[in-house]
Amino acid sequence: MKTLTLIAVSTVALASAAQAAPAAKVTATDAWCRPTVAGALAAGCYVTLTAKGEDRLVSVESPAASRGEIHTMSMEGGVMRMRQLTEGLALPAGKSVALKPGADHIMLIAPKAQLKEGAKVSLTLKFKTAAPVTLDAVVKTPPMPGMAH
Repeated sequence: MKTLTLIAVSTVALASAAQAAPAAKVTATDAWCRPTVAGALAAGCYVTLTAKGEDRLVSVESPAASRGEIHTMSMEGGVMRMRQLTEGLALPAGKSVALKPGADHIMLIAPKAQLKEGAKVSLTLKFKTAAPVTLDAVVKTPPMPGMAH
């Protein structure tokens, strides 16, 4: 009877420990957004994401815009095409995924105000399994290639 009780207590303890295990974690670094002109219909934002375990960026929210979307950009027949990633963006375990100009990125649709150089934009990134990450992205003009001097 003592053995059965010990097994039952051990099973409950293991189940509780499994439930208390930390959720998958995603870190976000180097977040920034492009400045916009007054009345802009959209704004591009960029960030580097690293997931501890396999995960997926599924949505983006910001009080600075009506909505956030995850987009990809590609060249097809010499024409640049952009499309929304409605299923989100895969984040392989342990690999950094850079959302950057000319590739995967965040679009803020219908910004509520002009994004001015030096301002900060709050972004909440939501994932399939990891807890949401809220961060401030600085508004800055990207350096022009070949302008390092």
